[in-house]
Formats: sequence, structure tokens, C-alpha cells
Amino acid sequence: MEDKANSVSRQYVVFKLGKEDYGIDIQKVTTIERMMPTARVPKTPDFIKGVINLRGDIVPIMDLRLRLGLPAVPETEDTRSIILKEDDVTFGIIVDEVDEVLQLTDDSIENIGNITTDLSEDFLMGVGKVNDRIVIILNIEKLAQINEEETQHTTRRRGK
Repeated sequence: MEDKANSVSRQYVVFKLGKEDYGIDIQKVTTIERMMPTARVPKTPDFIKGVINLRGDIVPIMDLRLRLGLPAVPETEDTRSIILKEDDVTFGIIVDEVDEVLQLTDDSIENIGNITTDLSEDFLMGVGKVNDRIVIILNIEKLAQINEEETQHTTRRRGK
């Protein structure tokens, strides 16, 4: 057990979406995979790219760019699926590239509630500072939740 006076340190998998660095708690990460063929599932939100067969398990894959309201980009050699587990829910997120694993202390992560929009406040836990670098920490629990409105709100269809 760590002493309560000391700040708790956690490891985060850091990945890129465009030029921004994002982090997720490494304890939520099951595996990091190269892109695999996905099967599109009808009547799912646009940010759900489909499902993959991961060693016999069917895993839904979310395009994190679309989920966060960022523009879509073509896949590259660096594009990865990070497979996450939150409670009993396993799902994957597509990221532009996985960078590294960073150690952050809880007091190096600042709450960003006063500078964010409603959408981002749901998905973001805070901002971590490492030297001169800023890492946006995502809330996996919130990302895993898909509400009724999003399911019905399947706007335009994505072209291949």
C-alpha cells in the first residue's frame, strides 16, 4: 500500500490523434493490435467502425477520431487498435499511432472542467504534464457508454 501523503503514480499508454497526445490507464488496456478487417454492423453509430474477430472473440471497434468529433483520416502503417476492457465491456479504439508508456502521478494531472465543452468533459479525465509535453487523459468508462440518442443518430454513411 502506498502512503496517502505520496501522490499515486500510474502508467498510461500514450497515443496520437493528429498532433495531440492522448493517454489511457494501462490497466484498462488488454492488447494493442495492427488494423484488422472489420465487419460493419447495421444501425450502429457512425463512430462504431464495426467488429473484429480477435482470437475467437468478437470485439466492437470504435473510430476514436469520430467519437471525439475529429476529422477522419486514412489508415497508415502506424494506425493501431487498442483493445480495452472496462468492467465487463471489451472494445477497441482506433488511434493514429501508439507512442509510449508514461508514468504520471495523480498530482501531475489537472482537471480541465473549467475549459472544456460538454462533449469533451464526458470523455476527458484531465490533462497530464510531462516536462514540456501535454497528454490528454481519456475516461474509458465514458467512452464505452453509447447512449440511445447516439444509436438513433446515424448521420451520413461512411464510404470505404
